[in-house]
Amino acid sequence: MVNPLDMQGRTVLVTGASSGIGRETAVLLSELNARVVLAGRNRERLEETLGRMSGEGHRIEPFDLNETDAIPDWIRRIATETGPLGGLVHSAGIFRLLPLQTENTSKVESLMHINLTSAIMIVKGFRRSGCALRGSGAVLLSSAAGLVGAPCISAYSASKGALIAFARAAAMELAASGLRINCVAPGVVETEMVHSSPQTPEQYEAMKRSHPLGFGSPRDVAHAIAFLLADTGRWITGATLVVDGGYSAA
Repeated sequence: MVNPLDMQGRTVLVTGASSGIGRETAVLLSELNARVVLAGRNRERLEETLGRMSGEGHRIEPFDLNETDAIPDWIRRIATETGPLGGLVHSAGIFRLLPLQTENTSKVESLMHINLTSAIMIVKGFRRSGCALRGSGAVLLSSAAGLVGAPCISAYSASKGALIAFARAAAMELAASGLRINCVAPGVVETEMVHSSPQTPEQYEAMKRSHPLGFGSPRDVAHAIAFLLADTGRWITGATLVVDGGYSAA
């Protein structure tokens, strides 16, 4: 029986692979026989991810995605060395609690730069001639916060909502090239980012109650990403797959 999730023969670039959802996605893709290019700023943490992976042929590519103008050439170099990419996962991003009264231009632009601008430039690099196999897809990590309002995260929500809008438009633009662009929008997932955010135990429990199925795990989101990348997602583009334990439906 053929497994439609099998990624044998595909090279997939995963950003944010040093922790959380990005790390778990890289591990899962390796279990599905993909060769994975691990991207992140911290080589030591990428090495930790590599140590958890299955199979061979994976590689580490430390890179600071704040250097957005350099992203397309970086992707071209990787594709030149590995062969055209068979998939892309953009998991890198930042979360900030930022009440409106504390926002300023610098804080907002910094958040938008890493959460939105980097994604645009990554897709720009992915679509370059010779950088991606026809039929391959890119999955961008948005958030349920891009769909549901909540206090103190207006700038973050704006960045993730804009990412969804970008994916829809880019999917239409790149369909003729045989490339698919989709988003995954997780709810709250048990990651280091969640536990390091400034919140009281009461706030943590209240947020957990707002997810009817409870908080998710990084593997829950990784499964959704793999579904969109593999042949199971070959007829899906411009979509946002919400993986939030019922948060946005409550």
